[in-house]
Amino acid sequence: MGERVVFTGHIAGFGTGSGVRFVVGSWLTSPFGRFADVMVETADGVRTLLAPSREIADFVSATYTFDRTELGTVTVDHAPDGFGVTGPGLEVAGTLGEPAPFDWLLRLVPAPLSRAPLWLRAIDPVASRLVSGVHTAGSAGNGRREYYGVRRTRHIATLRGEFQGADLGGVAALDPPVRFGFSSAPPTPQMVSVTTTIDLP
Repeated sequence: MGERVVFTGHIAGFGTGSGVRFVVGSWLTSPFGRFADVMVETADGVRTLLAPSREIADFVSATYTFDRTELGTVTVDHAPDGFGVTGPGLEVAGTLGEPAPFDWLLRLVPAPLSRAPLWLRAIDPVASRLVSGVHTAGSAGNGRREYYGVRRTRHIATLRGEFQGADLGGVAALDPPVRFGFSSAPPTPQMVSVTTTIDLP
């Protein structure tokens, strides 16, 4: 048996009018304490990790696949109806709207069950049919197994910002799916409350 590590917080997944797609992790509790990181895929398919330290970058890069890594301060600020993200070459501000699809269904699942790996393995075939590109369990890099237990979801209603000096052009569907790991974020732009469990070999 290997080690099991748990990350609890929020993931925001969204596309933009410029074709740049983002998956933003805002982790309240983790083996590294509280931190944020950003996975970026540009319209031409270049995958970049924005991470706050080499230690975190090494862990994330051993789980997911990137073409390049940028180290620097990464922050996510939360408000009741919005959020802000800053990182190397990145500045984004967004507003949140109504619950996203299937939020009502997620609320029916007791919290301890919603993050249990056995449950997440069992429901993965259903989740992948309900939401294109999404999986709740799968194989990550270097022999790792990963599980996503989502509890709540909210639409990302509006977005403005820049990446590497270029305007992002507002919020858009996350399409095509990002290619960092075995699962993409949903195509509908949204922020979710999530527990991510990773089993190390």
